[in-house]
Amino acid sequence: MTAYVALLVAVLSRLLPHAFHTTSVGFTAVGGGLLFFGARRSRWQTVFAVLALMATDYYLTVCAYSYAFHASHYVVTWVWYAAVCLMGHQLLAGKPSALKVGGAVLASSTSFFILSNFALWAGGTLYAHTLAGLGTCFVTAIPFYANDAMSTAITAGALFGLPALAASIAESLHDGQIAKA
Repeated sequence: MTAYVALLVAVLSRLLPHAFHTTSVGFTAVGGGLLFFGARRSRWQTVFAVLALMATDYYLTVCAYSYAFHASHYVVTWVWYAAVCLMGHQLLAGKPSALKVGGAVLASSTSFFILSNFALWAGGTLYAHTLAGLGTCFVTAIPFYANDAMSTAITAGALFGLPALAASIAESLHDGQIAKA
């Protein structure tokens, strides 16, 4: 159940800034939410997470941004959604360590930065199709990368860390009760 709540938070973190006419500048719960969803759900349920975020992409493109929707523009992002869920499933299922969560956060944020900006440069007209244009595309996206890495770390840290902290506190309390008896 908590995996679906994390997925809902991820979706809402993308929708709510537009509902309140603000911008999030890449600060969303998507990366951390997908890692957590993947760690807590089976591989086939990754489809549900990807479909939820695909619907979010469609809604934002058509309703929030008033652009025409072209599925081909999102294929890289959708594959990334699935890959991050599967990374969570492979690396973080069971009892993940802080090192594994940190590595997954860095891998998910960095892979999104590289893939999405390369796809924007290769398939778009915003940047010249030269090495300098590619460099400009990546440099321009650094503030978004920083916010994405921070938001993914905060989200994943909370989703994976709070249950571990609660279990540790419960164990301490239980051990304290046994010692007093």
